[in-house]
Amino acid sequence: MNFIQKLEQSWSSSNSLLCVGLDPNWQKIPEHLKTLPEPIFEFCKAIVDATHDLVCAFKPQIAYFAGLQAEDQLEKTLNYIRETYPHIPIILDAKRGDIGSTAEMYAVEAFDRYKADAVTVNPYMGQDSAQPFLDRADRGTILLCRTSNSGAGDIQDLEVDGQPIYEKVASMISREWNTHNNCCIVVGATWPEQMSRLREITGDMPFLVPGVGAQGGDVEALVKAGQTANGKGLMINSSRGVIYAGNDQNFAIASRKVALETRDLINQFRNS
Repeated sequence: MNFIQKLEQSWSSSNSLLCVGLDPNWQKIPEHLKTLPEPIFEFCKAIVDATHDLVCAFKPQIAYFAGLQAEDQLEKTLNYIRETYPHIPIILDAKRGDIGSTAEMYAVEAFDRYKADAVTVNPYMGQDSAQPFLDRADRGTILLCRTSNSGAGDIQDLEVDGQPIYEKVASMISREWNTHNNCCIVVGATWPEQMSRLREITGDMPFLVPGVGAQGGDVEALVKAGQTANGKGLMINSSRGVIYAGNDQNFAIASRKVALETRDLINQFRNS
């Protein structure tokens, strides 16, 4: 089963478009976990166990683990998800992008070391920088397109021949790079008008949508703009809003509550 098939199955079995991001910030992790031998793993494991039936995917952000010198706990977290909830896709949020043998090694890192089902990639160095990821036909390559940060327009909105660069990137990915049908794009929740246009360009290609919750994305607007005809097509990510919903002994219960509320809010606006 390839990534897209696994994602389709997860959308259906969970009745959810919610993706929970695992971004372990040492300052925000509950104090009672910090004395444990593997506090980052224990934090992530609790979040995963509390939300596993409410999500279509989990998205660990590698920088949060690497910044704490906790790559071993990242591996353990991924192994735990894979062994305990094997039906849930794992997206490694690494935003890799380089050329030649370096790109090859980044693909090895994501898919062989961490065994992720998909990885985020920056396409703005061109197709050769993404090719080692694209060549893994059974894995997903999720390419930045129109991102949710405030400075995204500095480059992505620049026009070339009367068309914004992000639209050209989306068209290139869907028409030229997606030969194995394993591509997705990142489209920020804060840009529903652009998302609607990108849906026109890319057809049913899945979108990873950051910017819900802490970044203020409008759930109704983004779902109506980005969903496919069957009410799927989106991995709507919430990280901080879910995983830091509580900071005491009951933090995982608080995370589940917010995840359930977010999933149900999303589902209000899906096509039936």
